[in-house]
Amino acid sequence: MIEVLSATYLSSAFLPEQFPPENLPEFAFAGRSNVGKSSLMNMVLGRRNLVKTSKTPGKTTTINFFLVNGTFRFVDLPGYGYAKRSKSAQEQWRRTIEDYLTRRSCLRLVFLLVDGRHGPQPSDEQMADFLDYHRVSYRWIFTKSDKISRNEQALLRRRRPDAVLVSSVNGMGREEVWSCIEPLL
Repeated sequence: MIEVLSATYLSSAFLPEQFPPENLPEFAFAGRSNVGKSSLMNMVLGRRNLVKTSKTPGKTTTINFFLVNGTFRFVDLPGYGYAKRSKSAQEQWRRTIEDYLTRRSCLRLVFLLVDGRHGPQPSDEQMADFLDYHRVSYRWIFTKSDKISRNEQALLRRRRPDAVLVSSVNGMGREEVWSCIEPLL
C-alpha cells in the first residue's frame, strides 16, 4: 500500500481550460450525489477533512483536484443524479465532466461509486455504459458497505466480482483501493 506523505488541495475547475496540466497520473471518483465520494477520498488518503464533505446533496459543483505525494492526483467529480440546480448549470457540469472523462490523457482510472445499500441505480448503469463506450477504465466501488449484512456483501461480490466494498467509517476496502492505483502509477 502506498504511504501518503502529502495530500493537498490543488485547484477547482468549472471549465476544461481550468484543468491542471496533464503531467501527472489522475484517479477520478464519480458517483451519484451523497454516495460518499469525499468521505472515501479522505479515508483512502488517511485524512479527515482534506476533501470537503456535506450531508446536503449536490454540494460539489466543480471538478476538484488534489495532489498526492507530489506525484499523482485524485479528482473529485460533481455527483450526478441530483437536479436541484438550473438546467443550464446541470448542462454545463455534464459537458465539463464528459470532457474530463473523454479527453484527459493522464486519467488512469475512474472509481465508480455506488451506495452498497441500494446497488447500481439506472444513472450508475448509464455512467458505466458511457465509460465503456469511451473506453475509459473504471472500477466499481460499493460505499457504505458497513451498513449492509455479510450476506448482502456476498451478493454484491457475486454480481460484480471485481468491485471493491468500502466503508469510510471503519476503513474497509482501503488497501484494495490502493491495490487498484499502485500498478497504474
